[in-house]
Amino acid sequence: MRITDIICSEKMSLSFEVFPPKKETSYESVQKATEEIAELSPAFMSVTYGAGGGTSKYTLAIAKNLKDKYNVPMLAHLTCVSSDKETISNRIEELKENDIKNVMALRGDLTPELEKSDRSRWDYRHASDLIHELKSKGDFCIGAACYPEVHPESLCQRDDIKYLKEKVDAGVDFLTTQMIFDNNLFFNFMYKIREAGINVPVIPGIMPITNGNQVERAIKLSGAFMPQRFKAMVDKFGSNPDAMKQAGIAYATDQIIDLYANGITNVHVYSMNKPDIAKGIYNNLSEILWKTF
Repeated sequence: MRITDIICSEKMSLSFEVFPPKKETSYESVQKATEEIAELSPAFMSVTYGAGGGTSKYTLAIAKNLKDKYNVPMLAHLTCVSSDKETISNRIEELKENDIKNVMALRGDLTPELEKSDRSRWDYRHASDLIHELKSKGDFCIGAACYPEVHPESLCQRDDIKYLKEKVDAGVDFLTTQMIFDNNLFFNFMYKIREAGINVPVIPGIMPITNGNQVERAIKLSGAFMPQRFKAMVDKFGSNPDAMKQAGIAYATDQIIDLYANGITNVHVYSMNKPDIAKGIYNNLSEILWKTF
């Protein structure tokens, strides 16, 4: 099933992102965690690719297992920053062979080595290059990333939205946001991109922070704004793991309910491969999910 068919439904739904193992020795435990999340029957699941394509060989294996075993629609990430045309062509063929119809097309994070390399020699410098390639080689439903608080490498939001429109015009079918902790930033962003002529569906991404130590890493990864009520929650409960876990699940649930109440029908949760967190949020929404209001 194509992601756009799912997210354009009037029914409320929830999807989850998982990541593949970095090492083969961790594969079994990661597979178990992702299967427990798949047992919740989410709208779809996405599987990441890893910085510099470092975990790419496991992305397809995890996606195929969940699709075949649980019949969950899968969204496989594909990054191009460290790849040549032959590698990407092979990856695309593997996606088709395994009947993966949904692809998240990303430039990819830059490792320290890639940051120092000569970018003029890269076959793919931007996500839009990869999107063109996917569009020309298969009937994929293509997703791309967007940043309500501006991409870390952009000088201003106006430029960021201009480049986002270039990605959409290249053939993107839907967008998924970087993690947000303040829904108002998402709604303001939606207004601005609609004004700019970007009309594809946009899925907000929610990261449940259930451990005080996650905050610094979340800021580093996304540069996300942390509202005062979020900071107060971490300050109050961050030193108590059980309390922080409960509070983090409640905060994420509250964000999701607010998004649903304001017209969003699908929310994507960055699960960090934690089935208990995914189940906590899913259970909190049991009387809302898969219903039309």
